[in-house]
Amino acid sequence: MEKFGKSQSVTRVEDLRFLTGTGRYVDDVAPDGALHAFFVRAGVAHGKITALDLEEARAMPGVALIVTADDLVTAGVRIGLAGKVLPNAAAPVRPILAQDRVRHVGEPVAMIVADSLIHARDAAEAVVLDIDDLPVHVTLEIGGDAIHPEAPDNLAFDWALGDADATHEAIAKAAHVVTTQVFDNRVIVNAMEPRGCFAEITHGRLHVAVNGQGVWNTKRDLMHHFGLSQSDVRVTTPDVGGGFGMKAMRYPEPFCVAHAARVLNRPVRWISERTEAMLTDNAGRDLTTMATLAFDANYRITGYLLDTIANMGAYNSQFGQGIQTELFAKVMMGTYDVQTAHMRTRGIYTNTTPVDAYRGAGRPEAIFVLERSMDAAARSLGVDPWDLRARNFIKSQHFPYRTVTGVTYDVGNFARVLDRAGQNADRDGFAARKAASLLQGKLRGQGLCYYIESILGDPDETTAVEFTPDGVLIYVGTQSNGQGHETVYAQFLADHTGIPAEKVFVVQGDSDLIPKGGGTGGSRSVTVQNTATLAAVELIRDAFTAFLADQEGVDAGQISFDDERFRINGSNLTPTMLDVADMARAAGRDELLRHTATIELDNRSFPNGAHVAEVEIDPATGIVIVDRYTVVDDFGNLINPMLAEGQVHGGVAQGIGQALTERAVFDEDGQLLSASFMDYAMPRADDLPMIGFASEPTPSINNPMGMKGCGEAGTVGALAAISNAVLAALEDAGVMQIDMPFTPHRVWQAIQAAQGDDAAA
Repeated sequence: MEKFGKSQSVTRVEDLRFLTGTGRYVDDVAPDGALHAFFVRAGVAHGKITALDLEEARAMPGVALIVTADDLVTAGVRIGLAGKVLPNAAAPVRPILAQDRVRHVGEPVAMIVADSLIHARDAAEAVVLDIDDLPVHVTLEIGGDAIHPEAPDNLAFDWALGDADATHEAIAKAAHVVTTQVFDNRVIVNAMEPRGCFAEITHGRLHVAVNGQGVWNTKRDLMHHFGLSQSDVRVTTPDVGGGFGMKAMRYPEPFCVAHAARVLNRPVRWISERTEAMLTDNAGRDLTTMATLAFDANYRITGYLLDTIANMGAYNSQFGQGIQTELFAKVMMGTYDVQTAHMRTRGIYTNTTPVDAYRGAGRPEAIFVLERSMDAAARSLGVDPWDLRARNFIKSQHFPYRTVTGVTYDVGNFARVLDRAGQNADRDGFAARKAASLLQGKLRGQGLCYYIESILGDPDETTAVEFTPDGVLIYVGTQSNGQGHETVYAQFLADHTGIPAEKVFVVQGDSDLIPKGGGTGGSRSVTVQNTATLAAVELIRDAFTAFLADQEGVDAGQISFDDERFRINGSNLTPTMLDVADMARAAGRDELLRHTATIELDNRSFPNGAHVAEVEIDPATGIVIVDRYTVVDDFGNLINPMLAEGQVHGGVAQGIGQALTERAVFDEDGQLLSASFMDYAMPRADDLPMIGFASEPTPSINNPMGMKGCGEAGTVGALAAISNAVLAALEDAGVMQIDMPFTPHRVWQAIQAAQGDDAAA
């Protein structure tokens, strides 16, 4: 890296091993000779287990152990997986392995452990599992036969926030009222690397390796479920091939694998297959909202009313209830200056896979509803959608701004970002591009979304910096899932110490080496971790200054550090930090070679920005092409612009996937019809445009670096930008309402229906 390298687009150092196939993932690092686990899963969505005969399976070649719920209970394992629940919400037990009843296809009933995966699968085929069907509830509606006795009408919770009376009064008195129903389709995360783990007993301790988003929650869970102490458990995480929120939660499989390793005193491994993952990984989104915006005669918003029904799936996942309530509410009113609002959200249980966090966790859902509603209002009122947004923005002079839901935005200049987006997207040239498309028989639409999101997750973080003869180790409490942490953390430490980045080595994912950490999620990693790093750098600087003062016989006030070298008044001695570390080592001052700092951020930061999408639609086929995509973001100060842009590209790609192709579909019996890549359409390269990215920062005042986080922002803005572009294009064909995903068949049907063609029937 060059000298004075702050905010440089440094290429990712970890990519060399990823691109050359030398990354080490959980299935690569499992011990040689480890036994293989395979799960027997429910083939029906709801039913009572009437028989579970394992005798033939136990006698199959290579079988070492079969585990059921009864075995776990007998062994004293706490079998219930707890999810965080809202006040007065239903809290049914989610068993690690099904007890008496199954509630979704894919729910684990038993685990086979054998000397090979083939033998484990063969034994699973010999298991006799009889299930008497019970009524199945899969629709996004309240009611139906209860899946859990604790939840009559399958109502998991009924949650509200805001002033309902004032909001209804604002709507009654409004000059204009626009109501929009918005459906947010269920998606399957499909990380490149499926979930997996292995467990072993080493020196009397339980070691579990899991490809998650942080080792400490897993360690606490293992301690709780097995009744173990801190010193009894070690959790590690190697390279991880994508998480996106889905890998942050507790799942049944690691507990079963850990139990087997303890019983057999042999290592046991498990890696999910792709269809197995689609059936069992926590899904994302899956909610429908009725949104009402009230306006005065000058098109200023005077009230906002939301009524949402959100699918929890068969059980409360770890964060499921909070995502569509508390996390949704943090940005419910977006960037608009409105103090009269009310939201009501009812969660329901269905006989489907549980729903939890997926890239953005509540913020994409909230912004999607709001920005779809803003475009619908603009069309209804005959107002330019760009002008409608600008008219209602929180003004820059009003920051810090306390929102109607009690969140304080620190800074922002939304009008400036929007103006830059208009320039970069060539807003003025859109009319000519639309006319050119019409000459070719195509429909063209431009869609705008102005988003804001709240950085979430644990506000605490720890960094330790250790000087070794070969360089510097930096121990971090977050966990890379492919975002480039190894590069950005080394770059940041190099920027503030002058230590060459190539001599900085990032250590993560080991509960023995890093006693505390907040993991990765909610776009927290770089902001929180680097704040802790700054604190550690201050400790190092002060300790090294005092040491140099003693060594040179001068007052500490005569020594300064310029982010590269120490300088001593009246001396030509200018040692680097590595030089001082060598001096301390030679002097036997080993206590100076490791420094640890823990910080807590008192307030969050709020990334925001504008996404502008242009789509072209062929009305003869319904095919939607995303022709242009422009993003202007306010991420505050950037450490590595290239990595930030890469995060935006990935987030936009996932948003485009949900908008155009992705949808998890269950039939009336609860069978997942989209359980393979032949049936679930992930976006391909030719579905994605070149994505323009620019930074228009207003530095945050809530952390010392002025950063805002960027990991989820791309998805937060993409859903509404694409949807609004598609709706704008289809308006010319008479289509006023259509829901994601905008597949060719769905778009073609909508056009035919709008034109009164019986072929759409």
